[in-house]
Amino acid sequence: MFSVPVLIVISTFVGIIGALTGLGGASILVPILVLFGIPMKEAVASTMATIIATSSSSSVFNLTEKIANVRIALYLEIFTVTGAILGATITKVISPVYLYFFFAAFLLTSFMRVGIFRRIFLERILSSSKDRDGVARYLDLCGAYRDGIRKEKVSYRARNGILGGCGMFIAGLAAGMLGIGAGAFKVTVQENILGLPPKVSSSTSNLIIGMTALAATSVYLSCGFLNLMLMAPMVVGTAIGGIVGGRLLNRLSDSFLRILFFTVVTVLIVQMLSKGVMSVWP
Repeated sequence: MFSVPVLIVISTFVGIIGALTGLGGASILVPILVLFGIPMKEAVASTMATIIATSSSSSVFNLTEKIANVRIALYLEIFTVTGAILGATITKVISPVYLYFFFAAFLLTSFMRVGIFRRIFLERILSSSKDRDGVARYLDLCGAYRDGIRKEKVSYRARNGILGGCGMFIAGLAAGMLGIGAGAFKVTVQENILGLPPKVSSSTSNLIIGMTALAATSVYLSCGFLNLMLMAPMVVGTAIGGIVGGRLLNRLSDSFLRILFFTVVTVLIVQMLSKGVMSVWP
């Protein structure tokens, strides 16, 4: 078992990475806890509290700088919260072994952001919808922020509101099942389907994952899966890391954020697949 100081240090670093990539931190913490012997379902449930902490702390700065879009976040939360409750309910009844493979498989969807995968899976779907659809237009899903690197105002408009909502329901389902916030998938949906800039998608994702995690936590609380000895220091660490990461976000280039995103996701996929395989064939 981790000592409290070590867990706080690890969680702080994870909180920074989670805020910068939009992953929410828990995507990294779950594999770390599992690696050191924490049962999968307990790790999934306990990291939900860190998602809420990271979301709250990092979103403060992003909201102040008007990078996160509250209107878009509130619309998408309708879908993610519904999916999260359903996902957490599923996790209650399935074998933990399946969660390792679900975890890795879900993270693989992050590579939809790579050119060839985007062409195969996204461009065909989106080819008939170049502009905002009726829902996005009616709800006025648009915004602007001042980019700290380019020193200019960046304006944007969301598109494909219905398709984006469906994608966020899937993200919420995975978040509830795996305790990861599903930031990777949410960022992918917001960038490639809704058409949001990378910094807006990351910061809006951080805002959304808090409400998603809160919905799933209510299910895990009723099941007795929450471990307060893990949750308390992880909440402190990820809250600190979220604040630092939120302040760093607008000072880093989009290309660096993409490289960091894919590096972290690749490592997580390999680690969880290895754990799953070893569980099946010890």
